[in-house]
Amino acid sequence: MKVFGMLVVIAAVVVLAMGAAHSGDVKKGKVLFNDSSLGTNGKSCNTCHSGGGDIDGSKKTFVVLGEEITSIGGVINFCIENAMDGKTLDVNSQEMKDIVSYLSTLKGKKVQENIAPGY
Repeated sequence: MKVFGMLVVIAAVVVLAMGAAHSGDVKKGKVLFNDSSLGTNGKSCNTCHSGGGDIDGSKKTFVVLGEEITSIGGVINFCIENAMDGKTLDVNSQEMKDIVSYLSTLKGKKVQENIAPGY
């Protein structure tokens, strides 16, 4: 019985470690969401999706300009390439993982951001 319990603990640790190794950084993702350097025309994700208000990061499929896209990474790359005139990101890159992690926190509601401290 002790061996089984130990195996369960080891399995849990391995699963958690694997998840951490493949996850992105939400704060870095938010910075990238607002960063115009992903494209060449001065636009960022936030230009069209102000505060992430129209993004529901929990969705599994998306329709963009009539085209069904089955991954959030595909949508990100579609927007980078078409709206921002940028180069697509490798879906396994840290930047992509960071943006996906940030978008997963959004639930399709406008995010009120302070324009200046204290306001």
